[in-house]
Amino acid sequence: MGRRKNNKSSDNNESSTKVSDSNPDRQQHNTITRFADAEEDDATASSILDDSVAAPVDGTAIEDEAMCDADVSMIDGEDDKTSADYYFDSYSHFGIHEEMLKDVVRTKSYQNVIYQNKFLFKDKVVLDVGAGTGILSLFCAKAGAAHVYAVECSQMANMAKQIVEANGFSNVITVLKGKIEEIELPVTKVDIIISEWMGYFLLFENMLNTVLYARDKWLVDDGIVLPDKASLYLTAIEDAEYKDDKIEFWNNVYGFDMSCIKKQAMMEPLVDTVDQNQIVTNCQLLKTMDISKMGPGDASFTAPFKLVAQRPKSRATHWKQTVLYLEDVLTICEGEAISGSLTVAPNKKNPRDVDIMLKYSLQGRHSAISRIQYYKMR
Repeated sequence: MGRRKNNKSSDNNESSTKVSDSNPDRQQHNTITRFADAEEDDATASSILDDSVAAPVDGTAIEDEAMCDADVSMIDGEDDKTSADYYFDSYSHFGIHEEMLKDVVRTKSYQNVIYQNKFLFKDKVVLDVGAGTGILSLFCAKAGAAHVYAVECSQMANMAKQIVEANGFSNVITVLKGKIEEIELPVTKVDIIISEWMGYFLLFENMLNTVLYARDKWLVDDGIVLPDKASLYLTAIEDAEYKDDKIEFWNNVYGFDMSCIKKQAMMEPLVDTVDQNQIVTNCQLLKTMDISKMGPGDASFTAPFKLVAQRPKSRATHWKQTVLYLEDVLTICEGEAISGSLTVAPNKKNPRDVDIMLKYSLQGRHSAISRIQYYKMR
């Protein structure tokens, strides 16, 4: 999965359109503040992605062993972890938590939901799945929760314990280190489950199945899951300059032909913040998942889309956008539309990875193209 070093935009009238996703903004509804957002060839679609879509998804999340590392004490000040250790335990790296905490849209959304709905948390038992530094647990405790169980699998659990103690919430927050699927809570049921499980492309490296496992095992019948809904959107952008730099680069590398790499490079989605001036179509909802009701298999789906040339706007988050580069250069004029479908499924070998199939078609004044492309988020 690539990342862009510098954002680039172009004012060319002829647009090479690419596809990206947008993570949902949050909005308020009535008294309770909620997390919310504002087919071709069906027979073929059912068997694509190496049968990933049709493959059953086990209700128990397959956690990477990486998420629980060896016992290296962060409290004792040992600093002998190498890049290999962080590869296998990326959430022990402080930089990841700094990036998430500094994402004001993300963190303030959780804070606002909790603080503006204190009546939901008053005297309730809360489970924080993937607690990290414990920031969501602290919000819940401050909102009046009777007790919060903060479960974190990485070594950051040690830091979370210190943070809880330093802020005077040791009597309200219990930090538990381990996998949700393996730990035992001191209680049989909880009233609320809260988690920041979303990944790039919403579903990449996410903890959704872990949240669903916790929901089914511990949540009371009338309990609350936050966020309760998550949505995936699609739009098209103009990004010809950067695509040329990323893809066409392989045609001549210091005088050598490495163009055989281009096909693989095209299959690797790019994660970056897309400049609003690059967006050339509407932003269409592909999928909304109801976390309180869905099953693990519901994260696999095929959704039709129709993108019409215009310029919408959105706010940036640390999830950024995921860009799927097209093999073709599409020239789209105002009022014309790109139609097709997007199929998403967890990879069969590693459910934290995502397999994507994009079908698209444009029948315009300057472009008449239909194609199927495959992508792998690794």
